[in-house]
Amino acid sequence: MSLQPYAVRISSPAAKVLAALPEHAEETVWDLLDAAAADPSGFCQWDPADPEGEDVRIASAGRLSVIYFVNRPLRHLSVLDIVWLG
Repeated sequence: MSLQPYAVRISSPAAKVLAALPEHAEETVWDLLDAAAADPSGFCQWDPADPEGEDVRIASAGRLSVIYFVNRPLRHLSVLDIVWLG
């Protein structure tokens, strides 16, 4: 039996960025979040030098990055920020 993907929660600041993105960039954000929800530790840490921050991750594709926190006990991903250099 496989586990359900993690639920995704988007912070207010990240939601504002998401709303302002062009359609193709927004689709990429959702693709990244789908991948992260299926395997939250599949993307690298935001700061690998911080062992206590192992649950702050960054999913990137080209010039687009999604920074999220993995809440393992509740099986949630909390999107902290979205960065698009477009």
